[in-house]
Amino acid sequence: MPRSVSKGAFVDDHLLKKVEQMNENKDRKIIKTWSRRSTIIPEMIGNTFAVHNGKKFIPVFVTENMVGHKLGEFAPTRTLKGHSASGSKDKAVGPAGAPQAPAAAPKAG
Repeated sequence: MPRSVSKGAFVDDHLLKKVEQMNENKDRKIIKTWSRRSTIIPEMIGNTFAVHNGKKFIPVFVTENMVGHKLGEFAPTRTLKGHSASGSKDKAVGPAGAPQAPAAAPKAG
């Protein structure tokens, strides 16, 4: 459920101070943060944040299209390593478990 419009977007105070300071100095350093819950506001456009995903920091460059989203949305916490190789044995089975017709053998000649 979204936050009340009258309250405004939630941004952690320590993060907002860093963003304002960076904008005053026209500095473009990477801002390291653990605050995945903070909403991206227009003042953050053009800054790069290093958002912690639980293991490492993921660099996120904020663009205009990201305003209104949370920082954590752009630093995924789970990575898919792939499915097991045993699933590749079932290639002869078509949709819904129906067997497919065997491929035609090339003609020698």
